[in-house]
Amino acid sequence: MNQTALFSAVFIALFVGHHLGDHVAQTDWQATSKHGPGWAAARAMASHLLNYHLCIGAALLGLVLIDVPLRPAGVAAALAWSLVTHAFIDRRWPVRRILQRGHSPRFAEIDSGGINGIYLADQSLHIGCLFVGALLAAALS
Repeated sequence: MNQTALFSAVFIALFVGHHLGDHVAQTDWQATSKHGPGWAAARAMASHLLNYHLCIGAALLGLVLIDVPLRPAGVAAALAWSLVTHAFIDRRWPVRRILQRGHSPRFAEIDSGGINGIYLADQSLHIGCLFVGALLAAALS
């Protein structure tokens, strides 16, 4: 398998795992508490990150089961990158700051009519990080 095909397979697996982890496996408690202050928020974030990365890991395991040639170093790099970036983005304040500094402060505050600016930006940043994770996995496999 060439690196382009490997990257594509890993990106799809990460993308699927991301959506399952962020939208199905995440509990209401995790979603509402993970960005707050104190130990309760830290516990909610840790719980979310565990559920999320179980979904990501299961998706990557699926690739291994169909003989996609992933190396442990590539998987470890992608998972480590995902863990750090996902935790940072999910604190919410980084997303708000990016939007405010990027001349989109009103978009950061939209939360009506089915549109939530912070959520949309959050998901876009996660997908960008998944792209980098897939590059890491492919380059190290």
